Amino acid sequence: MRLQAAIRPQVQRGQLVELMEEEEAVMSALRRQLEDEGLSPEEQMVLLNETLNKVLNSAAVQTDSGALTWVKTRFYHSGVLSHCVRVLSLSPSRLRGNWASAATLAHLTSSSCVGVEPGSRSEAFHRLFLPSVVDVLLSLASQLMSHSEAPPLLRTVMDAVGWLLSAHPHLTAQVLSSAHYERIQMSDDLTVSLLCIQMWIQTCTVNRDFLSQLSDESTLLLLNDAVAQLALSSDDAVGGASVRLMLLMANQLGLRLRSLLFNFKGLDSLLEKDWRGRGLEQEVDQLIAVIRQEEAASRQSEVSSERVRAACVIQAAWRSVLTRRRVKSLSRAVSALQRRYRARRRRLQQQEAAQQWEEQLRYQVCVRRQQARRRLHQKQRELLQLLPADQVRPYLEECERRAAVLIQSAWRGYRDRRRYGDALRAEARRQRAARTLQRAGRRLLEKRPAAQAPPPTLLWIGQEGLTDSRRAELKQQVEEHIQTHRSTCVSVEACAALLEEVQQLLQAELQGGAQRRREEQQVEALLAQTHTHLELLRDAPPLSVVTAAEAESFLSPSASIAARGRNAHNAALQASRLPWWRTLGDTNSGAESSPAHLPELEAELGGLFIGGLAVDGVKL
Repeated sequence: MRLQAAIRPQVQRGQLVELMEEEEAVMSALRRQLEDEGLSPEEQMVLLNETLNKVLNSAAVQTDSGALTWVKTRFYHSGVLSHCVRVLSLSPSRLRGNWASAATLAHLTSSSCVGVEPGSRSEAFHRLFLPSVVDVLLSLASQLMSHSEAPPLLRTVMDAVGWLLSAHPHLTAQVLSSAHYERIQMSDDLTVSLLCIQMWIQTCTVNRDFLSQLSDESTLLLLNDAVAQLALSSDDAVGGASVRLMLLMANQLGLRLRSLLFNFKGLDSLLEKDWRGRGLEQEVDQLIAVIRQEEAASRQSEVSSERVRAACVIQAAWRSVLTRRRVKSLSRAVSALQRRYRARRRRLQQQEAAQQWEEQLRYQVCVRRQQARRRLHQKQRELLQLLPADQVRPYLEECERRAAVLIQSAWRGYRDRRRYGDALRAEARRQRAARTLQRAGRRLLEKRPAAQAPPPTLLWIGQEGLTDSRRAELKQQVEEHIQTHRSTCVSVEACAALLEEVQQLLQAELQGGAQRRREEQQVEALLAQTHTHLELLRDAPPLSVVTAAEAESFLSPSASIAARGRNAHNAALQASRLPWWRTLGDTNSGAESSPAHLPELEAELGGLFIGGLAVDGVKL
């Protein structure tokens, strides 16, 4: 027995060495075949599936557990896993519908990533390679949703994602924030929703420390997914899976989950109302008990934080709505982003152009001022050359004196303005101080009399009882007061008479108001008609070009107005025909504009003023 025990490790070691040599040869051949450019993506996928499956099965049957770890590590260092990720990340058009092979390769790749010992490349493996694997698997799952053979293949891919998450919990945040996972969640297919929930249940079951390694944000997102399925889905399978997932989280997280459940107000009511009577009574009761376990102790604190939790629920629902809208309207968002970028770039270009234009203008202004100053100095030198020698010094002294006066005036103005501002501020400060002192003094004077005033004497203190004579005297005074000040109460008949009188006055007032309104409307109509006639007269053509039809349009429909206007016009025409010496000192020329002269005037003017209405036998 001892000999067999001593020989067995040597045999196992020899078998491991042989296995390593064989697997190394297989992987070398696999790399050479993958480097062949003539292989299509389908052929590469089939080759990878066969080779990985064969190598992993042969390593799994070994008694030494290190053989499988060594094989997976060699897959990573040799680049086989990276090639698998590249093949899975190809577009659907290049895969040509070979979804079964793609799902199998995804499962093998996920299994190969669990148990790898990257060694010195640990940081690159955990931060770069594993996130790329998760992204490829979720992308493949989102593509499989639109195919008829999706359920079994999608289950395979989701199991691969769950297996990878159970070994590497730090990838959970990336999965929950992935756009592909959001697309999977937004699917209306109940099978897809059930697979998502079962993936998390499987992950939590395989690795019992999975939830404890997650952050509060990731745990809250996972809990939000489960609650959303309970609120949106009516399928018993989906609801039961969501309830089991929340119970599993409660068992593994304990008080940490209870603090997170406070963000979902009304969850117990939802469970009790919608999920009872579906064969889930025991699980639903357990979850309701977990939710309500901390409510009794924290009821007083929840009263103050109720609005905060309600806001969190609303925000969570609104964020989910916004996320769905963002995914559905991604093209519009990109268009809006491009439009804003172009507008901002155009605005910056306009600002740069305006700034350059202002700088050029400022530079031109400076150059022109300098040129003008130079011309002025040159002209001054030329003028100085023309002056006699004895007048140059007095001229320069006069220029210096004017410059000094200008500088002194500017300084005095600045000094006086500053003194005036200081004086205003000092006066305002004195006024504020005086108001403060006066206000304090008034308050003191108001408080002092109230403090020094004696307390009021109570009415019942020092009063003696009433005698019969005093009662008779008070009764007489009351009767005299009643006789003097009669009551103003009116009887019912008087009130009815007053009401009838008031109604008559109100009716008369309403009738008079209607009459006044009619008169005002008539006056307004006459004013509007008069204004219209005035505008027509203002725009009338000259008499040299007027016709008979146009002249008739200017006749007034009112007989009195037409007669008065016609007489005034005829009088003006007769006055214009008189010699100038006849109009001297003549203030009343109405006698000459009598109707007797009208026929002659009309005959002379060719019947221009014939028309209108007949008043007392005279045609107007």
